[in-house]
Amino acid sequence: MISIIVAASENMVIGKKGGLPWYIPEDLKRFKNITTGHPIIMGRKTHQSIGRPLPNRTNIIITRDATYKAEGCIVVNSVEQALQQAQGNPGAQEIFIIGGGEIYQQVMNKVERIYLTLIKGDLDGDVYFPDYSGFNKVIEEENHQSGDYSYKYMTLERGS
Repeated sequence: MISIIVAASENMVIGKKGGLPWYIPEDLKRFKNITTGHPIIMGRKTHQSIGRPLPNRTNIIITRDATYKAEGCIVVNSVEQALQQAQGNPGAQEIFIIGGGEIYQQVMNKVERIYLTLIKGDLDGDVYFPDYSGFNKVIEEENHQSGDYSYKYMTLERGS
């Protein structure tokens, strides 16, 4: 299964100036709990914003830069290569796409599930999550509050 995990505001902002426009520790813990033990696929900018390979996961980076190197990570040049590399790795029964905006756009038609943290409000940012309206089957929904942020965890699958 190919899944996306993402936090987005109601106006679909997912990033600002190379980072997250919010800090929600509980969401970071959820991300870690869901993705640990599985391959994760990300774009180069997402990898650079994290700054290191995430432990206990096969880290796969997609970049057009043929010279890009990242210690402890697999570097590829396409979504197809990334998915091939993810197969056969521990936890490959579910492969996670973790960002950013361009990578989400490229994989949307291959994805079966979205783990969404939907943050209430319209936030300022420069990276956006693509349209996911085809994912209208709600598997799970849970409301939360952290500091100034109201949000809900949603697990979505494609509806009929």
